[in-house]
Parts: sequence; structure tokens; C-alpha cells
Amino acid sequence: MGKRAGAVIRQYLAMRGTPFQPGPFHPNRPGLILPVAVDPAGLRGPTRKQARGPEWRRTSQGFYVPVTADAHRPEQRIAEGSVILPSFGGVTGWAALRWFGGIWFDGLTPDGRTELPVALATGYDDVRRQPGVLITQERLGPSELLMLDAISLTTAQRALCFEMRYAVSLREAVVAMDMAAYSDLASLEEAISYAAAHPGWTGIPQARKALNLADENSWSPWETRMRLIWMLDAGFPKPLCNSPVFDRNGRHIGTPDIFDPEAGLVGEYDGALHLEGTQRSRDLRREDRFRSVGLDYFTIVSTDITNKFRAAERMDAARRRARWLPESQREWTVQTPSWWQRSISVEQRRDLSSAERERYLRNRRRVS
Repeated sequence: MGKRAGAVIRQYLAMRGTPFQPGPFHPNRPGLILPVAVDPAGLRGPTRKQARGPEWRRTSQGFYVPVTADAHRPEQRIAEGSVILPSFGGVTGWAALRWFGGIWFDGLTPDGRTELPVALATGYDDVRRQPGVLITQERLGPSELLMLDAISLTTAQRALCFEMRYAVSLREAVVAMDMAAYSDLASLEEAISYAAAHPGWTGIPQARKALNLADENSWSPWETRMRLIWMLDAGFPKPLCNSPVFDRNGRHIGTPDIFDPEAGLVGEYDGALHLEGTQRSRDLRREDRFRSVGLDYFTIVSTDITNKFRAAERMDAARRRARWLPESQREWTVQTPSWWQRSISVEQRRDLSSAERERYLRNRRRVS
């Protein structure tokens, strides 16, 4: 087709007002819409008139998506923010960790009420500040960038370090580390090494303190927050996280959220899911199993997390009434039988095949 004929067709389509429909962002990311620039011909993007209409919304300077694109879905927000990256740069922080598969990184503040900006690491490139994005111009090397499903990202270790350094509190920095480990994006050893290699960066002291409090086997942010109340507010030693407990015959009793083996005390976080009938019944049977072998038990709910003093008091009371039995008198043990597949560390989980992950990690659950 000649240039003149193509121009005539484009003009014809524009005159007709034929709506342009952008394609999917990437085959591996179903449901995401690619932001596009205005096209006067209406072939590669909306016309200026269409872009100003009710069927489109602006995502950033010069880019638009149909209003049907979910502006609050974390992945869509990441896709929209990524299009303003310079030629050298990458998405970082929570957004990169989410794109890597970190299911707990939802792009919201801890109370779930406010959306966090998508952080873009641009090195020394100057990029216009725009709503919904945060520009960071810290030193950036080529080895810290990679492509995944059409988006340039910083490595998981750098993204995690950024998230920990700029977390609103030490506790939320610990949450970031724990949840990156939950999805096996970074191990404690990897995070410690990365922080040690960047001693002068803003927020590194907070990141280092958080790494000393972190655990690779927390199963939700709320479990982590409960553990931190146990350690920082109640002042008790670091508990075991989701460590299986067995009876003396090697039968699995349960896997408590946190466990104090010295006192013989189980701590559980109960979210909204646990208030439902079927789940509540399972929880009660689970509690009975723990108590049947001489373990004491306490439960924390979301309102306790926001009232740390009250939660610490309840923990202290539970620890005082625990039996504190010597090992020779215990009807339980944390020693794993030979048949048990250990999966409490990032390294152990990374070594599992897909089938093994499905089998051995199926009990990990999202706690709301």
C-alpha cells in the first residue's frame, strides 16, 4: 500500500471516529492494558478528541488507557508507571517485588487505605515527577536491571532493600523482608549481603535492624506484626515461625504461627477468614490438638495488632500460665521425623520442584 493511500485510510478512519483498542500488555499478564500515546490518525492510539472523552483516562504525561482498565489493580498500576521509564532504569520497591511474584506486595499502606506510588529507579536520568510514581535517582548499575514480561525491573535484592530502607517504620521494614522471603524472592543472606555492599545509602541502618528481626518462614504480614509485638513489646525471645510440632510418635499435631518451645506456648493470628464457620471449626479442633499434648495457646486478632500494649499483656499472661515442662516430660517435640520435608527457609523451598511445592507448601495460606 502506498503512503498516500495509507494516509487516506487513516484520515477516513479518524473521520469516522472508529475507536482504537489497545492490545494486551503482555501474554503472561492477562487482563493488563498497554498505555498508548495519542495518534492523530487513531491507528496506534486514541485521537486527541477521543483521549479527551469519557472512554479514556490519562495514566501519565502523554499516555492513555481505556477507562475499563482497572486503575487500582497493582499490576495495572505497575504497567502504567513503567512506560515513563527512561532508556536506562527500572521499576523498584514494592512494585518490582509484586511483578516478580510477591503476592503480599499489594501497593497499599499497612492500613490498606492508601495506594503507594510506583517507584522508578532512573539512576541519574532526570524524569518528570508525575502523580502515582516516585522517582529515585540513586546510583544504578547495568547489572542491577533485568527485563521481565516487557518491564525493566531492578533486581529483587535491590527492590527489597529500597522497600526496607524507605518503609514507614522498622516493623514494616521487617514485614517487607519476611514477605519477600515468603515468595522466595530473596533470602536473609542475600538481603544482608546487599545491605552490606551499600553502607552509605539512605535508610540502611533501618534495613540492617530489620534484617536482625526478620524470619524466612512467616506466612503473612500480620503474623510478622504479631511476632514483633512478642519480641519488641512483650520482650520475649524470638519464637519459631511456622515450625511443625509433633507428638512423641512422630505424628504431626500442627504448625503454629509462632511457637515458644521453652514455655510450650502456641501463638496464632486469626484474621477475618478465621471467623467463618468451617474455618472456625477447624481452628478449634487444631487448638484442641495442641492442648491435648500439654501446650498452652493464645490468639491475636487484627485489633490487637493496633493495640500493642494490650496484645503484649495477653502474651505475657499466656506465657505465665504455660506449663514450662522439661524436655523429658513433654508429650510433643519440634524434632522433625525423617519423612518430613523441611521447607522453613528460602533455600529449602527453592530446591523443591513444582510438584513438591504444590504438595508441601499447600498449607501456607493468605490470612486476611
